[in-house]
Amino acid sequence: MLILMYQVWQALWQPDSVVMDALLGGLVAAGATALGAVPVLFSQRLSERTQDSLFGFGAGVMLAACAFSLVIPGIAAAQAQGAGQWGAPGIMAAAVLLGAALLLLLDRALPHEHFIKGLEGREAARLRRAWLFVFAIALHNLPEGLAIGVAFAGTTGPQASALTTGIAIQDVPEGLVVALALVSAGYSRVFSVVLAAATGLVEPLGAVLGATIIGVSEALLPWGLGIAAGAMLFVISHEIIPESHRKGHEVSATVGLMIGFVLMMMLDTALG
Repeated sequence: MLILMYQVWQALWQPDSVVMDALLGGLVAAGATALGAVPVLFSQRLSERTQDSLFGFGAGVMLAACAFSLVIPGIAAAQAQGAGQWGAPGIMAAAVLLGAALLLLLDRALPHEHFIKGLEGREAARLRRAWLFVFAIALHNLPEGLAIGVAFAGTTGPQASALTTGIAIQDVPEGLVVALALVSAGYSRVFSVVLAAATGLVEPLGAVLGATIIGVSEALLPWGLGIAAGAMLFVISHEIIPESHRKGHEVSATVGLMIGFVLMMMLDTALG
């Protein structure tokens, strides 16, 4: 751990390093979350249908990012390292399942609260509701930050930029929905906006961590891409889709998902 921290410190002092690029990408995503939260200072509450559409949109963007920015480049990276016809997808399959398993463990261990599903994790009842919301969104944002870092360390610049752009796009409505949820929970608008913006700070931290780990060995690249994809798939299925489907607006959420998926697919293929 100390060696990893030292490598991060060294990399951050090199302006042209991939770790610095990953940090900037993570900061862009975090800034998008904050930007989305700002309108809550001046706007009224969004309808539940609109919120569910935005949840679906974010799920679609993340789903396309998993496929086009993580899984496909991960298989290609494994093949470039000598993995065979079955070996490359096998590595990716194992990495995806590992990433999902890691997020499942965090989900069970960390106290947090879903907007609809309620309390989860150990000792959740002992924490204030606002911090439970923060932990929930931070858990959601961690794989996004890791994905940005791994992409900058192991894929082409356009691919990494496309992934960062897609995540930033879906972070804008995410920041808005989080801030609105906090307002509806009884917190002031200013406090809600600040707290929603703070949830995005885990993304630059995750980006730096992901880029640093991949920088240790290129052999870890397929595993890093797969783990990030698995973690994001877990969040999509376990967190976002259930939230968007529990209030009877499945069609609106699905339309949002389709739009988000298509937009991210076009971004990735056009920029990559």
